[in-house]
Amino acid sequence: MKRLALLAFAQLIISLDYNIVYVALPDIGRELGFGAQSLQWVVSAYAVAFGGALLLGGRACDLFGPRRMFALGCALYAVSSLAGGLAGTPGLLIAARAGQGLGGALLFPATLTLVSTSFAAGRERNRAFAVWGTAGGSGMILGSLLGGVLTQAFGWAAVFFVNVPLAAAAALLAFPVLAADPAREPGRRFDLTGALTATLGTTLAVFALVEGPELGWTPVLVPALAGLASLAAFAVIERRSRDPLLPVRLLRERNLGTGVVVTFLYMGTFGTLLYFLTGYFQGVHGYGALATGLAFGVPMVAIAAGSQAAGRLATRCGTRPTLVVSLVVGGAGAVMLGLSMTLEASYLELVPALVVLGLGQGAGYTLMFGAATAGIPAADRGVASGVASTAQQVGGSVGLAVFVAVANAGTHGLSGATLRSATVDGLRTAVLLAAAGIVVTAVAALRFRGAERAAVTV
Repeated sequence: MKRLALLAFAQLIISLDYNIVYVALPDIGRELGFGAQSLQWVVSAYAVAFGGALLLGGRACDLFGPRRMFALGCALYAVSSLAGGLAGTPGLLIAARAGQGLGGALLFPATLTLVSTSFAAGRERNRAFAVWGTAGGSGMILGSLLGGVLTQAFGWAAVFFVNVPLAAAAALLAFPVLAADPAREPGRRFDLTGALTATLGTTLAVFALVEGPELGWTPVLVPALAGLASLAAFAVIERRSRDPLLPVRLLRERNLGTGVVVTFLYMGTFGTLLYFLTGYFQGVHGYGALATGLAFGVPMVAIAAGSQAAGRLATRCGTRPTLVVSLVVGGAGAVMLGLSMTLEASYLELVPALVVLGLGQGAGYTLMFGAATAGIPAADRGVASGVASTAQQVGGSVGLAVFVAVANAGTHGLSGATLRSATVDGLRTAVLLAAAGIVVTAVAALRFRGAERAAVTV
């Protein structure tokens, strides 16, 4: 029980840091002197470092042990969060956010690996993923609520300082609570060349996807092409390496290949809805930071309920059918939400849609990572987790770029009531398109192998 609580706690830390700084951005920009264009890097530095180093973090778990990487990731979070809270210049704060992202790139594969290897296949592992998924799914929304409360009560630095005792405590508890890492296999080595090309290529690709919507696609063309070239070099290196960072055979695994598609689409659809809801609450209805955070209370509870239900249903009905049904339910909730978003709609009118959406979103998040790594040998579980979570990060960047462009297409040059009306129309269109993407995600999830067959190979 202590082990599972610690893993869920670490996952909560990762999820909180996704969104906790959003509502603090105006105060950060004003007090530290960020420009309008540079302020976005408070968010982007975390996303780029996290997405770029996930594959590296996953393989490090396999070679050096997930417990060691868990402790190191938490320590990086604590140190970087302290540096962020004390930062007095934009450059120092951006560097601190990149440090948090690197900590997340080590910690996320470690927690996922520990959940999938520390609990027996079947009911015990499904329950563990339910608790882990509850922390991850609800933590992203809790970050918005906590960010609003802390910023209003104590100032923007509090959104960084709150992580210091949390991450430090998790790092200290890792060794007495988590099982010891297995002995390192003789003859295995760290593929440094592959690690460098993979990290550089993924980082540049994520940078282009994150910054493209803000800077325009022409300025990010060079880093995008450089990233693709680096990834091509990585592919060549991996084929020739005796102990590759990413064994090619893993990419032929049906569950992992399906998991890459599903996690990419999931984050590219569900993962964008928080952004559009924030825009709806603040841009259309004029909610402040605290009110916006409180508005996410209903979906947070629904996500937690969906996560908990997913574990029990997966034990009874199997992972694949439960995941597919969860995605269909989430898609229906997204349709309901899109149709409910009008100029006059009250918050209560949105509640049914938020509940249905949250139930499906929470259940889907809980199940998809376990399904992606089912059947992968324990020695490769870390890098498999890194592959799936890298797809998640890239999917979120691609989805946000596409749907933000859709949402903003009809708002240029408008103001006042006309702008509010066009904003609602754009947000509604983006949410309904995301719902269609969720349906595609459900269809893709049908390709997962059945739970019974996967359980035999674990």
